[in-house]
Amino acid sequence: MLSRSSDDVENLPPDMLSEVLRDLRISGVSYGRCELTHPWGIDFPPQSPARFHFVASGCCWLYSADLGWMRLEAGDVALLPHGAGHAIADAVRGPTRPLNEIPLEQIGDKIYRMSSGGGGATSLLFCCSVSFEEPSIHPLLELMPSVLLVRGVATDDATLPLILEAMASEVMTQRVGAATVLTRLADVVIARIIRAWVEAPHAETTGWLAAIRDPKLGAALAAIHRDPGHPWSVESLAAIAQTSRSIFSERFTGTVGMSPARYLARWRMHVASVWFRSERLTVAQVAERLGYESEASFSRAFKRLVGVPPGTLRR
Repeated sequence: MLSRSSDDVENLPPDMLSEVLRDLRISGVSYGRCELTHPWGIDFPPQSPARFHFVASGCCWLYSADLGWMRLEAGDVALLPHGAGHAIADAVRGPTRPLNEIPLEQIGDKIYRMSSGGGGATSLLFCCSVSFEEPSIHPLLELMPSVLLVRGVATDDATLPLILEAMASEVMTQRVGAATVLTRLADVVIARIIRAWVEAPHAETTGWLAAIRDPKLGAALAAIHRDPGHPWSVESLAAIAQTSRSIFSERFTGTVGMSPARYLARWRMHVASVWFRSERLTVAQVAERLGYESEASFSRAFKRLVGVPPGTLRR
């Protein structure tokens, strides 16, 4: 059973979180300022982009099929990294309306304001949909829970409310380039939310968070992320983790949810996708950098894991 001590965050492998967050790139943002008056409730349908909700004032309840009803207070943030369907209301099991039935005031490219409810006490929420590049092959997203709830973000991170206020200002002032500014700010917000989640007390015994908190597994993961092109094997990773091959393999698979070889392959494909888009490398160059014996073997692995040939990302 994993337990968290006050030294857990300090004992994480150096820059492990930075290594992962660096390539978690946002490709699009839809952002809304929601003024909701009692009684109110909204059903958010499943979607491929992630969502996050920041409660600026008031309080509410979030319902997910996995976790049931969770109370959100002012200063709390809920991130749904997989875009799972959910409801938010000002009372448990209160009446809700589908999101597509609530009038939205479009005030810019993918920027809106919402006013809804019965005219009672007001809650102010900022709701954001975020699309990531290649989300299906980024291990952090793949291994995150359906709902990531961070309490009192405004208390623990005094700068985050300022960033959220800057996002709100972009919504309200409708200045040129607001959509681009919102995307950049959302990058920072998502990184801060995930960092706060990592630093918060947890009792998880499986998943990515448990793995990076495990000194042995975390060291192996950090090595993979630092040098994805190295010819890593279970033996070499076990040596970094200072444990036997069999114990390492069993512990890694049981905690992360996939074998070391599969994690390495998926991380390589994510790195390859980033290189194709940002550095405009050829397939042969990427294959060589990532340690594949041939362009053909890399292309087969890429198509198997990503679902499309690598050449499609270079067009």
